Amino acid sequence: MERDALHAIESRVDALERELERLRTQVEEPSADASTVTPEPGAATSDPAADPLWFVNELGRRAPGAVMMAGAVEVPAGPIRWQYGLYAEELLGKDWGELARPLEALGHPVRLELVRVILTGTQTTAELLELEQFASSGQLYHHLRQLVGAGWLSSPRRGFYEVPGARIVPLLVLTMIASS
Repeated sequence: MERDALHAIESRVDALERELERLRTQVEEPSADASTVTPEPGAATSDPAADPLWFVNELGRRAPGAVMMAGAVEVPAGPIRWQYGLYAEELLGKDWGELARPLEALGHPVRLELVRVILTGTQTTAELLELEQFASSGQLYHHLRQLVGAGWLSSPRRGFYEVPGARIVPLLVLTMIASS
């Protein structure tokens, strides 16, 4: 099983166990009628406009110390609903040097543009060669190999490239980080 998929499953199991414990606590200690309870300032609500930190507040309630990325987006390949999280102590305990390769693959402007155009629907090498960024097919294939090797792209059949579903939200998160 792919490492990212295994981590995603483990994170989901942890989240479900925490939610189960929270529900057990509610059953054992019933709270006041919800209609008479006024939420505390900063408490999570289902209305993002009423609480601009709704995601952070809900994350802090459900999984204190967790760092998460999540998204629900529509791309040409279809809808993507994805989340992934780790606890800060686990992230800080990792060898960050191991993270250089996938980040390095995205560190070239042409490769970033390649990922963007593939994510937005341009997927064959013939279509990609029509883009102005490539002087030769050798240059295109060099960049595609780097992105496939780092896991940002996959090639399900010859001459066809796509962004794996599990990489779409992380890519969007990285672009969000870079633009903030």
